[in-house]
Amino acid sequence: MTGAYLPGNSTVELRDVAVPVPGHGEVLLRMKASTICGSDIRCIYHEHLGKGPEGYQGVVAGHEPCGRIVQVGPGCRRFGEGDRVIVYHISGCGLCNDCRRGYMISCTSERYRRAYGWQRDGGMADYLLAEEKDLIHLPDELTYADGAQVACGFGTVYEGLQKVGISGNDAVLITGLGPVGLATGALCRKLGAAPIIGIDVVEERMRLARDLGLCDEVLASGPDNVAQVRGLTGGQGVERAVDCSANDAARATAIRATRKWGRVVFLGEGGRVEFNPSPDMIHDQKTVFGSWVTSTWLMEELVERLVRWGLHPADLVTHRFALDRVGEAYALMASGRCGKVAVCFDEELG
Repeated sequence: MTGAYLPGNSTVELRDVAVPVPGHGEVLLRMKASTICGSDIRCIYHEHLGKGPEGYQGVVAGHEPCGRIVQVGPGCRRFGEGDRVIVYHISGCGLCNDCRRGYMISCTSERYRRAYGWQRDGGMADYLLAEEKDLIHLPDELTYADGAQVACGFGTVYEGLQKVGISGNDAVLITGLGPVGLATGALCRKLGAAPIIGIDVVEERMRLARDLGLCDEVLASGPDNVAQVRGLTGGQGVERAVDCSANDAARATAIRATRKWGRVVFLGEGGRVEFNPSPDMIHDQKTVFGSWVTSTWLMEELVERLVRWGLHPADLVTHRFALDRVGEAYALMASGRCGKVAVCFDEELG
C-alpha cells in the first residue's frame, strides 16, 4: 500500500509499505477519510518540534482517521468486519488512571502511549492497523468525513464546551476561525448560544463562518476587538469565550471581552499569553480552563448528539484530495486559506 510521511521540511513523501496484519485485539481498516489537523502542520509538517516519546517517530502521518473494518484479529470483542468506525487518535496503556477515565490523551505510560500519526502509523495510507479499544462506532447517518473530524477537532471542541457549559443563556466569543473555531461555532449554535461572535485574520475563514451561519458577527482581528465585542453585548461582554487561535493577542482579547463571572477555555495549542490577573480576571471573578482533546465516552456522546442534531462536521471540509495528491492537501492546510482539508478514499472522494 501507499503511505504518506512528513520529513519536517514542509513536504510530504509517499512510500510503498506492506499492508499490516492485525494481531490480538487489533483490526485492519480500509481508510475512507483522514483529515489534517493544525497540530500536524505546527509540530510535524514544517519541522519536528516534539521531543522524546512525544515526538514524531517517522511513521505514516495522520491522526484523524475514519474507515471500515476489513479484517479482525483474534481477541476482539465488540467490532467485526464491515463495521464503520472512528479512531480515537491516542492509543494508551488502558490501565493508568487517565486511561480508565477514557482520557488516553493523558496516558501516563511512556512505553505504551502512542498517538496515531505520531508514534504509530496513522491514517494517511490505504489501510490502518488500529487497536479495538481505540474505536468509536460511526452511525450510518454520518459520513466517514464526518467521523474523521470527530476523531480530533469536533471532539476537542465538545470537551472544552462541556468544561465551560454552553446554553441559550450565553453569548460566545470565538477567537480563531480555523477548523477548530468553525467547529466551535457549529456546536455552540446547536447548544443554543447567541450571539456567537468570531474573530480571525484570514478572509477565507471569516467568509466561511458567515456563509455557513456559524457566527452571528465576524470581526477582523485588531486592537479594538474588546470594545467591539462589548458593543455587541450591551457593554457587558460575553458569558463564554473559546480561544482556538493560540495567538497571544487573541487570548488576551478572549479574557478581557468576557464579562464578570464568565468562563474562558483555551483550545489552541502553543504560543503565549500576557494579561493582568487582578483587573482582567480576579476582580471580575472569571475562570480560565485549559482543555486537551477529549475522552472516548464523550466522543461516543458527541456522535449521538451529531445524529440527533442533524449536524455534519463534513460541511466544514472545503477541499478533498486523493492520497496521491496528499502533498497538495498539506500545503493548502498550511496556507490557512481553507476550511478543513481531507484526504479521501473510494466513495468519500466523489
